[in-house]
Amino acid sequence: MHDLVIRGGTIVDGSGAPAFVGDIAIDGRLISAVGTNLPGGREEIDATGMVVTPGFVDVHTHYDGQATWDSEMAPSSWHGVTTLIMGNCGVGFAPARPDRHDWLIGLMEGVEDIPGTALAEGMRWNWESFPEYLDALEQLPRTVDVGTHVPHGAVRAYVLGDRECPGAVPTAEDIAAMADIVEDGVRAGALGFSTSRTVLHKSVDGELVPGTTATAEELVEIGRAMGRVGHGVFEMASDLRREWNEFAWMGQLSRETGLPVTFAALQSIAKELPLSEQIATMRAENAKGANIVAQIALRGNGVIMAWRGTVHPFRFRPAWAEIAALPWDAQKAKLLDPAFKARLLAQENDFSAAPQDILGFIMAVSCGWNMQYEMDADFDYEPDEAASVAARAAAAGKDPAEYAYDMLCADDGTGFIYLPILNYADGNLDFLEELQNADDTVNSLSDGGAHCGTICDAASPTFMLEHWVKNRRRGGRLSLEHAIKRQCRDTALLYGLEDRGIIAANMLADLNIIDMDAIKLGKPWLAFDLPAGGKRLLQKADGYVATIKSGQVTFRNGDMVGALPGRVIRGPQAAPLAMAAE
Repeated sequence: MHDLVIRGGTIVDGSGAPAFVGDIAIDGRLISAVGTNLPGGREEIDATGMVVTPGFVDVHTHYDGQATWDSEMAPSSWHGVTTLIMGNCGVGFAPARPDRHDWLIGLMEGVEDIPGTALAEGMRWNWESFPEYLDALEQLPRTVDVGTHVPHGAVRAYVLGDRECPGAVPTAEDIAAMADIVEDGVRAGALGFSTSRTVLHKSVDGELVPGTTATAEELVEIGRAMGRVGHGVFEMASDLRREWNEFAWMGQLSRETGLPVTFAALQSIAKELPLSEQIATMRAENAKGANIVAQIALRGNGVIMAWRGTVHPFRFRPAWAEIAALPWDAQKAKLLDPAFKARLLAQENDFSAAPQDILGFIMAVSCGWNMQYEMDADFDYEPDEAASVAARAAAAGKDPAEYAYDMLCADDGTGFIYLPILNYADGNLDFLEELQNADDTVNSLSDGGAHCGTICDAASPTFMLEHWVKNRRRGGRLSLEHAIKRQCRDTALLYGLEDRGIIAANMLADLNIIDMDAIKLGKPWLAFDLPAGGKRLLQKADGYVATIKSGQVTFRNGDMVGALPGRVIRGPQAAPLAMAAE
């Protein structure tokens, strides 16, 4: 008798092959059989009419702090994710000298909008080296498996100490020391190394992150350290400035080491190269033997604006400054006061104290009414011009600023406005259709656990199902089989996780049972449930009947049920012998 049998579901196995109806038997942590009329199980789940998929593998998250105190790993675990990889964009918490803890927190808070007070209260810092950090992660059971990169920011801070500042030039000895740390980290089980080279990433004090001014020589030498180990992904967020010639050294590194290099491919206000040129240049290097992979988002990377969020359109008006520090109840009373509203709306924005290098972004937040969209009950994350604040205000006969103000005041002051800053230059997502069918791209950039007061793209796997597979109106859709392959097998294989992402005998029993008729993103909300009362945007979904991790049911109908089978992934995971022989 099997431990668990999922019976009669429509199996989308992650390979891209057509779906089929069948049973799945699980024993221990592994799938033991896939077929029809399988023997009974001690526990059975009737999946008739449901879709059964592998667990989702999310390769771009920022749970580096949260993973040390939180077992649930929400919100990613609410959206079918059973494996996540963190330590992206060069930020993380190991290695960490005791006198650099606050500095690392400030770096993460600035880059990823994770409350520093929550990180300071939540983390125990029972590690210094990167291998010790992996040991610390193993002390906490959780609902998902976690893997991580060695982050450039922490490595630079550890080696350079007080010399680390924007523009710091490490010596040859410094670079060798950094390479040694990365090599030790990868040997201990890190899945790769990450860095950031974009002006959009700054510490809480407004300083550029350490990797921004690193030379190609430094980056290649660190990559060679992974090459000495024989595995690891080199991950990077970059502005891809032409004079940096990033693709040349990325191609050189990949060809020399045989390792994959992956970068965030976006329509971005900070990138000099258009997305089409990014992809073409990558492919030119790959044609010469490199293995560079573009990480693509599934929707516009946007800001969800709210009165209590990180940003909203009125934060640069003098009247807002008067109430910004008040408790929410007092703040709300002012915002709902017609006299205060009239006074604020009569004021001009004061940008004198605003960071000038992101003034374009600030202007879009403050008065880009044609780029902002009302998040109503059935919000479509691919909105057209008619859904913009400007268009709806005109239809209502209102000034757009007043219309936006009233939107934020809806639902007792908990209204939201969506502002897609990246990946929405054309006002649609058509450009992603070709990229989602390409072998040199991977679905990514959910930023799960990060941007707590501005986005909740950890829901990306659900968005893929609801929007790209089921409901998209403004262009082509994806087949369910292809979408599941993209989010399961393709992401797993990029990081050498050959034991998951597909439903087959002897593979890891990571599964989702999904009601595709019911799959739907819920409305986001702001929660204040992080340590020290830190805030974060959360979003749940309907349609997840069950999630199974390593053979144990972890969620039923969206609710955690108590099982904590998740582990720390240490290095690539080999395929079972039966799969490897195919």
